[in-house]
Amino acid sequence: MTWLQRYNLRSFVRSAFWPAPVLSMACALVALPLVRDLDAERRWTLLGFTSQGASAILSAFSASMLTFMVFVMSSLLLVVQLASAQMTPRIIAPAFQHRAVRIALCLFVFAYIFSLGVLGRVSNEVPQLGVLIAILANITSIASFLYFIGSLGMSLRPIVIIANLAASARRSILDVYPSSLSSQPEPIATKPGIAPFRVINHSGRSGVLMAVDIEGLVEIGAINDCLIELLPRVGDDVSEGDAIFNLYGNRAPESELLAHSIAIGSERTLQQDPVFAFRVLGEIACRALSPAINDPATAVLVLDQLQHLLFRVGQRQLDAGVYSDGNKQVRLICSTPDWEDFVTVAVTVIRRYGAGSLQVARRLRAMLDHLLTTLPPLRAEPLREELRLLHLDVITNFIDLHERARAEIGDFQGVGGRKINRTAGVRN
Repeated sequence: MTWLQRYNLRSFVRSAFWPAPVLSMACALVALPLVRDLDAERRWTLLGFTSQGASAILSAFSASMLTFMVFVMSSLLLVVQLASAQMTPRIIAPAFQHRAVRIALCLFVFAYIFSLGVLGRVSNEVPQLGVLIAILANITSIASFLYFIGSLGMSLRPIVIIANLAASARRSILDVYPSSLSSQPEPIATKPGIAPFRVINHSGRSGVLMAVDIEGLVEIGAINDCLIELLPRVGDDVSEGDAIFNLYGNRAPESELLAHSIAIGSERTLQQDPVFAFRVLGEIACRALSPAINDPATAVLVLDQLQHLLFRVGQRQLDAGVYSDGNKQVRLICSTPDWEDFVTVAVTVIRRYGAGSLQVARRLRAMLDHLLTTLPPLRAEPLREELRLLHLDVITNFIDLHERARAEIGDFQGVGGRKINRTAGVRN
């Protein structure tokens, strides 16, 4: 199995919605004959149901559970669409991957299929154990529905969505950048000064570069004694016919091997692309700042998480995009985001959309000042540039001098919290 096949399989298991309910259906079909044989062997009386009573309760359960599943899934679709319209469409997939949603649906399907199976076996002799299990399964489904409603409602609150996204981003940052920042700035990948021996164009479907098999490409380069340059960055759009690899050396690996070392899909993911989390958080903040919603408090919540993420990234040694084999020979060069990219994605869009918001201006200034104070001097220059641009935006959007002076003060709550006065250099 190639790296691409393993990657697609993991992505399918992680994101597909239907395998878990189908597996639950299979479990119900397997459990039915086992329960029937055990009931026939033990001859339990248990609840003492007559055939009429068992048929009535199983029929009611089966009919109501089917209606129940349709109602629950329709409500889920409606709630998720409303939440995505207010924040970002990027929350639709995580909502359907929510553990409570999958567990509840699996229980519903198991109870429905098992109840139908037991109902079909009710005759003069009632499978007492099967009826008991069907009743317990349906009662458990109702209880899980109550938990599911509360869990889903809480998980779709803006603060929970923002916090969960930031937590996923922190895990991605640690995976992609495992080393702490050294005293030297990150080296920059430089292209060879010669023309490539061969250029490989993308021949598959168009999409976004989601992930790259770094180790696999380094191994391919070592085996063929060549240098591989990956042209698009993870997160870039790749169209059919675009140049995707430059090969340097006298031997060129097979195009199919290279094609199976990259994953092209419809949407960016966080697996090797932590910058994507910054973009999604910025999108949530921009929607909150739009005139249709006008919710600067949500934008401040986003900035809280962005401050944590920028601090985490600022402490890591960012990838230079240069990878060597065991003999210290460079075999792979690719473009990777630098510190300025992270700062720009995190700050620029929110600064522009929130140019006239006092809360956003004060919270942005507090964030940038805090990062300047806590991060190493190597990280200072992009932060100072964003502070300079923020100052220009405040001058442009706040005509009144008193209001402008208020906007120039950093505040960790936007308005009403701990303040940082840049000019005085003290906290009030």
